[in-house]
Amino acid sequence: MQALIEHARSFSSSGEDLSHLAGGQTPEVLFVCCSDSRVVPALMTGARPGELFELRTAGGMVPPNRDDWPTGEAALTIEYAVEVLGVSDIVVCVHSECGAVTGPQDGGPGSAAAERGRDGEPGGPVAPGGPGEPEPRMSLAEREHMLLQLDSLRTYPCVRARLADGRLRVHGWFYEVHTGRVSTRSQ
Repeated sequence: MQALIEHARSFSSSGEDLSHLAGGQTPEVLFVCCSDSRVVPALMTGARPGELFELRTAGGMVPPNRDDWPTGEAALTIEYAVEVLGVSDIVVCVHSECGAVTGPQDGGPGSAAAERGRDGEPGGPVAPGGPGEPEPRMSLAEREHMLLQLDSLRTYPCVRARLADGRLRVHGWFYEVHTGRVSTRSQ
């Protein structure tokens, strides 16, 4: 912890000019991902301060929009990003070795997804890889988890409306923790 404190105290003297951030934020992307400490959106994407608006939840879970249920923090973040900030893209990033997806083997949270992932059918790559670089492989559970979060995202009226008029695009990403490789799927 002490190293983190020392870095935070010296951060403002690092020489990076952050004054342009004082006027507000104009990110183009809402990046939805897991709270897992191994997943670092800015490191993965090369984004600078102000370029990503992030929503981090356990498993990168997107709660479905429901009229009969009070809006939670995740829903407020999605609506704010789309309606107020006007992001043009939303990335839902799922990662390998995610406890929320694979879960404990004792019937706890995530264990149903883990069972689906054990059926011997690999999910396969999400998109063709770059030259000479193998694509990370998703398990069936990881693929289902990603698709479920993308479906939940589309339950928000603001997301549906902007998708329909072409002002918003959604993307599913898969991040392989042990290699750092990312595969993408646009929808």
